[in-house]
Amino acid sequence: MKTFAAVGASRRSFLLAAAAASILPAASQAHGYRASRTRYGTPDLQGLWTNASYTDLERPPELKSLVISPEEARKAEAIYAKIGSFDPTDIDPLGQKDSEAWETGNGLARVRGEIRTSWIVDPPDGQLPFNAETKKRFHYDMDEKVRPKRGFDNPEERSVTERCVASEGGYPPNLPSPDGNYLQIVQTPNFVAMLVEKYHDAHIIRMGATQHDPAAVTSWMGDAIGRWEGETLVIENTNFCALGLSRYGHLKLSPAAILVEKFTRVAPNELLYEFTVTDPTLYTQTWRAEMPFLRAKGPMYEYSCHEGNYGMTNILGAARRLEGKTIDGVPRGK
Repeated sequence: MKTFAAVGASRRSFLLAAAAASILPAASQAHGYRASRTRYGTPDLQGLWTNASYTDLERPPELKSLVISPEEARKAEAIYAKIGSFDPTDIDPLGQKDSEAWETGNGLARVRGEIRTSWIVDPPDGQLPFNAETKKRFHYDMDEKVRPKRGFDNPEERSVTERCVASEGGYPPNLPSPDGNYLQIVQTPNFVAMLVEKYHDAHIIRMGATQHDPAAVTSWMGDAIGRWEGETLVIENTNFCALGLSRYGHLKLSPAAILVEKFTRVAPNELLYEFTVTDPTLYTQTWRAEMPFLRAKGPMYEYSCHEGNYGMTNILGAARRLEGKTIDGVPRGK
């Protein structure tokens, strides 16, 4: 699914340079920073940005608090750099992490001058606050090691990222991807366009609109209307389709979800991205997250991916081979 191997070395150098800035004291703390203006008079957020980082949406169990010390970060980052996980017992029998071009920067993210272990800042435990019904539905109430393996009967049961239907950052909220984290922002008087690298998804925000589309009009990305609050671009997203439950990782959004995003340019080379999710269908509370976007040199290369690719064929084919050897986990003939 990754077609940029030929330019990987050059590409990774750009990402590492951008990510290296994230391990320094955040320039975003400059008091009273005011972004330059577009010719329309609005704060200028335009350009190419990256949110590549070791930090993920939810806090891993190995990291116990939202903010950790530089020494704690160095130890955790050293483990992650070797195996792509904070769990030192994690193994990679196929060697995939060594053979593919992972784009996760080179350290944990710095937000507001703090070393962060999760994007989620509320709830304080850094976990998605699923309600009991949602946990049961998706087996999140079970230990991951014994959770039933599902979704190998047909392509529609696999995640949308595996099927190349929608990327981690293509629909809000904009989450980092293991292999494509560039975001290009373009502004006009009436629209803001956000083009993500992975699958080339474009998030179009209608500026100044006062009403969302009718509730019956839904889509993967939802309906986005935006406004300016001082230095901050505020985007309200609604009208997500029911298929949006099939998202990246644990993240789920129902058609009832209201997702509010905020982009603020806090330094010449940094954006602060904040978002809140209100979705009583799935969660016990509104939850909130923060992450930085750092200036990237680019360019944004083509990311070619299509539904029905060989990755999906191999996933389903392997499941069929396993079914030929076992019935409900018991070897045939036993």
